[in-house]
Amino acid sequence: MQDFKRVDQAWDATLRPSKIPTVSGAAGANGQSVLSVRQSRFGVKSSTPLGDDVLQTQFEFDMFGTGDNAGQTTFRLRKAYGSWGDWLAGQTNSVFMDGDSFPNVIDYWGPNGMVFIRNPQLRWGHAWGGHSFAVAIEQPGNDIDPGQIRQIDPELASQITSREKVPDLTAHYRYDGNWGHVQVATVLRDVGYQGLGTPDNRPKGDETGWGVNLTGNIKFGSASQLILAGVHGKGIASYMNDGGTDLAPGGVQDAPIAKTVPLTGLVAYFDHGWNDQWTSSIGYSQTSVTNTPFQEGTAFRKGQYASVNLLYSPFKALLVGGEFLWGSLVTKNGQSGNDSRLQISVKYSFSSNP
Repeated sequence: MQDFKRVDQAWDATLRPSKIPTVSGAAGANGQSVLSVRQSRFGVKSSTPLGDDVLQTQFEFDMFGTGDNAGQTTFRLRKAYGSWGDWLAGQTNSVFMDGDSFPNVIDYWGPNGMVFIRNPQLRWGHAWGGHSFAVAIEQPGNDIDPGQIRQIDPELASQITSREKVPDLTAHYRYDGNWGHVQVATVLRDVGYQGLGTPDNRPKGDETGWGVNLTGNIKFGSASQLILAGVHGKGIASYMNDGGTDLAPGGVQDAPIAKTVPLTGLVAYFDHGWNDQWTSSIGYSQTSVTNTPFQEGTAFRKGQYASVNLLYSPFKALLVGGEFLWGSLVTKNGQSGNDSRLQISVKYSFSSNP
């Protein structure tokens, strides 16, 4: 891929608006070429008759390093779960997420304004006719921004960490028809914080996080579809594909007061099949938050993402194509930055099954 500007060097193999610098030269001089295999994915599936049903398992990983391994080509677990009947246990797509709302793009991270996360979970789900329902408890993960506490008491800011006392509760209802599908999902979570090594672990506390995610696909013929998604809530940034934070200081009195951060995400994409071999996808996405008074000026406020591509698949096992991407970031203090890039990808698909 050819990046015409620059992003955080640890994330140069994809376009995440939150990683776009708002200060000129902060990520280096404009222009960066990247050749990467981090998007490669490998997996194993199995089906085993067990009692009156079938035990299905899946193990899958890619090479896209995140967290401490950001920027590295290294193994990253995507899925590791087993399902039997209506029950599932292990790591897979969150119940709060709609995997079918991911458009036909080749940028690996994809639109920023969609719910996209794979969590360890215990799930129960049932399908009847075109309807399906699922409910789960999922691994909590809170993202905390100390904000201006860094300036008031740097030592205290370094000691504040997340506190996850109970699992997140997620649920969704989905209806599938010949025209497409619609899904509404919810999450209810305890977003906690505490001080490490401080007297009585103070400051500490808990706030309630919640979110509603409405998604749907509308089919146009057999090879085209409109993808729409909208999510809103408080303290749900951990579930988003990019942007924002769950908890931030809303004030500083005798001790910092934490508040869940309101967030809204939007996705609108159109996937079109020109014929059996050529396809395109075009669309726009954004994530925006309402910053708390005591977040720093450099805190994320709004990220935008747009892309258009042309893909060619002469055989089922081969895909080549190009994609133009644009993204922008606006911070709390109004500083902004943008990035544009051209990505060309080649994908080989293979399986042990004929």
